[in-house]
Amino acid sequence: MPHLTIHDAVRFVLVRPHYPENVGAAARAIKTMGFRHLALVKPGRLARPEHEMALKMAVKSRDVLGAAPLYDSIGEATADVDLVVATTSRRGVSGVLELRPAARLVLERTRAGDRVAILFGNEKTGLTHEEVAGAPAQLRIPMAADQPSINLAQAVQLVAYELFVAALQARESTP
Repeated sequence: MPHLTIHDAVRFVLVRPHYPENVGAAARAIKTMGFRHLALVKPGRLARPEHEMALKMAVKSRDVLGAAPLYDSIGEATADVDLVVATTSRRGVSGVLELRPAARLVLERTRAGDRVAILFGNEKTGLTHEEVAGAPAQLRIPMAADQPSINLAQAVQLVAYELFVAALQARESTP
């Protein structure tokens, strides 16, 4: 099996995104951290890669945006991956990893040759309880404020950043 870097092996999957701006900004967010695999599951009527506002927000990332496949289900979007990580803003769910430990897990799995998909729910409702529970791993971005969640594109940026930093740290510590 050919060696895949974390940047080759991770797919960011937006599930039922509603706003085209977030789709474009998510493409930009992952590209700034060296990633290029974005996928959309049942995007809203306007949340399409070709929408004017998605294109506007995908500054220097239209290649990522334009290559994003559309899927009818999470199962289709993750059929060829070895690990699915669902994001959640819900507190009190057992077994949910905070972002940094989740990034280390994803790095370990990609270094072992696995492909990983990270699921992000839509802006209004997030992922359903069933979608979160159906993923073998879950992550939550801790927040100080009593805010139920953060913007979709911001969540994608934070996850991409932590994966990027984990990969950098691993590379620096490898002799």
